[in-house]
Amino acid sequence: MLDPAAPQLVVNARTLLFSWLPAEPDAVAAFVPAGLRARPDGQVFLCQYVVDDDSQTSGFGAYSCTFLGVSLQGMEPPDGDGPGGWWTDYVASSTRVRQYVAARGAPAVAGETVLDLRGGRLTAETRLDGRVVIRVVARVGHTGTEVHSGHHRYVTARDGELLIVDYPYVAEPVSPFEIESVEFLAPEHPVYPLRPANPLVVCSGFYSPRVSFAYPARPNPFDEPMPVDVPAAQAHQVPARRARSGLPSGS
Repeated sequence: MLDPAAPQLVVNARTLLFSWLPAEPDAVAAFVPAGLRARPDGQVFLCQYVVDDDSQTSGFGAYSCTFLGVSLQGMEPPDGDGPGGWWTDYVASSTRVRQYVAARGAPAVAGETVLDLRGGRLTAETRLDGRVVIRVVARVGHTGTEVHSGHHRYVTARDGELLIVDYPYVAEPVSPFEIESVEFLAPEHPVYPLRPANPLVVCSGFYSPRVSFAYPARPNPFDEPMPVDVPAAQAHQVPARRARSGLPSGS
C-alpha cells in the first residue's frame, strides 16, 4: 500500500472535467456535511479521466477514475480557480489508488471509466459492476497553443474530521468544446439526485488529452490556516516546440 502521506504525480491523463446545475438543488445540498455550504445554485462537478500507462504516474500505475461532487461556497483555492468541492463519489479502477485516496478521506469504490474519442465526438462512461451509471457525450476539437494551470480544492472527511487539499494542475484544453448530453442511467443509485437539470446548463469545463496534476504531501485539517499565494495566471502560451495546432485531440 502506498503511504497516504506521500505526494503522488500524474502526467498526461486524458481528462473531461465540467460542472452543471442540478435537477434537485435541495437534494444536492443534503450531500454536504455540517461545516460546509453548497453554492446557492447547487452546482455539481464531474471529472472522468484515464491514465493509460504506468509511466504516467509516480506510483499509482495505469488506472481510470471518476469523481463527482458538490461545489462549495466560500472554499475557493488560493488562486481563485473555481469553487472548492466536496467529493460525494470517487470511482477508481486501481486497488492501489483506492487505498491511497480512502486513507485521505475519499469515498473510494471500484469501477471503470472509459473515454472513447472518435473524430470529434467524445463519449465518457463511468461503469460500476460492469453497468454504465453515467454517460457523457461531448463535441471536442483540437489542442492549440494555450495551457490552463492553477489549483483545484477538494474537501474530504476522515475519522469525523474534515480535510482540505489543493491539487495543482496543468492542462492543454481542446477548442471547440461542447457538452451535448449527460445521462444518469441508474435511478436507484445514490448518485442519481446529482443529475443535471433539463435543459442542461453547463457552468464551466474542458476536455484535454493532456492533464498533469499532483496529490500534495498531506491533507490539511479544515481549521488549519492555508498558505496564501500570489494568484497564478489562468492561461499562457505553450513553448513553440510543444505547440499542437491542427492535430486531433490526443495526438
